[in-house]
Amino acid sequence: MKKRVVTFGEIMLRLAPEGYMRFLQADSFGAVYGGGEANVAVSLAQFGYDAAFVTKLPEHDIGQAAVNHLRRYGVDTSKIVRGGDRVGIYYLERGASLRPSRVIYDRAGSAFALAKAEEFDWDKIFAGADWFHISGITPALGEELVKAALDAAAAAKRHGLVVSCDVNYRAKLWGAHEAGRVIGQILGLADVYIGGRGQEDALFGIKTDLRSEDDYTAYEAAAKELMERFSLKTVAMTLRTTLSSDRNKFAALIYDGKSFEFSREYDINIVDRVGGGDSFAAGLIYGALEGMSTKETVEFAAAASCLKLTVEGDCSIASANEVRQLAFGSGSAQVQR
Repeated sequence: MKKRVVTFGEIMLRLAPEGYMRFLQADSFGAVYGGGEANVAVSLAQFGYDAAFVTKLPEHDIGQAAVNHLRRYGVDTSKIVRGGDRVGIYYLERGASLRPSRVIYDRAGSAFALAKAEEFDWDKIFAGADWFHISGITPALGEELVKAALDAAAAAKRHGLVVSCDVNYRAKLWGAHEAGRVIGQILGLADVYIGGRGQEDALFGIKTDLRSEDDYTAYEAAAKELMERFSLKTVAMTLRTTLSSDRNKFAALIYDGKSFEFSREYDINIVDRVGGGDSFAAGLIYGALEGMSTKETVEFAAAASCLKLTVEGDCSIASANEVRQLAFGSGSAQVQR
C-alpha cells in the first residue's frame, strides 16, 4: 500500500518577469502556481506516494487552475475546501550575481487567509494517512490559521501520524517573537523539526558559535537543544552558504537523538531558488517512510533539494530514481544517452 502524506497550507499564483528583468522593467509576467506545503505534496507525488494537499481555494477559474496544477502532478485535491473570492499572489524578481531575489506578497484577503479553522475536518482528512506536514508560513497568515494549524497537528497526533514542521520563517509576514511563540506551540506537537540555519536563533534564541561559514559541526549543539526543548524525535537543518544569487553551497544535517549525520556538500549553479527547502522536506519524509538510515535520508533529502534548484518553477518534478542517482550514484552531469 502506498504511504499517504497530508500537507496543509496556501497555494498561490506566482508572477515573475521574464528572465532576470526587474519589476520596474517588466511589461509581462510569467505565471505558475506554488507554495511551501503544495510543493512538498508535488514532490512526494513524483516519488510515488499518495500525497494530499489541504487548502481553501475559490470556485472560479483561477482557483480551479491552481487545483489543476496540483492534479497535473498527481496530488490528491479531494480535501480542498472551496469558497472565497481570491487566490493569493506573490511576485518574484529573480536575482543575479550580487543582486538578491525579491518577493512581494499580495495575499491579504485570499480565500485561504480568510478560512475558518472549523472548515477543515481533520478526523476525515487524516483517515488512512501516515504523515502530516505543515510549515510556519501557514499560521503566519492570521489567528484563524494559527488555530487551524494547532488543531491539525493535535488531530494528527491523535491519529498516530508523524508530524513534521518546516519553520519557514518569513519576516515579511510576521515578527520573530510572535513567530517563535506560535511555531514553538506547533513544534510541541511535532516529531520532526526542519529549518534553515539561523532560524533557530531568530525564533528561539538558540545561538551557534561559528568558527567559519562552513563550520557545519557547530550546528550539532543547536540541533540537540532544539530536540530537548521541544521533545522532538528528529531535527533537520539545511546548511546553505550563499556565494551569489545564482550560486550556493549546500549541505544538510539530520540529528536523530543518537548521531549527527551530514550530507555531502554541493556547489550549485541555481536556475530557480524557490522550493529548495520544500524539496528537502519531501526528501526527508520519503527517506523516513522508506526506512532509510539517517545517513541515507540526509543524503537523499539534500540531493532532492539540489535537483529542485536546477528546475524552473516552484515545485520539483524529480523522480525518486533521479534523486537516488545524485545522492548515491555517480552524480555525473554528463548527458544520459
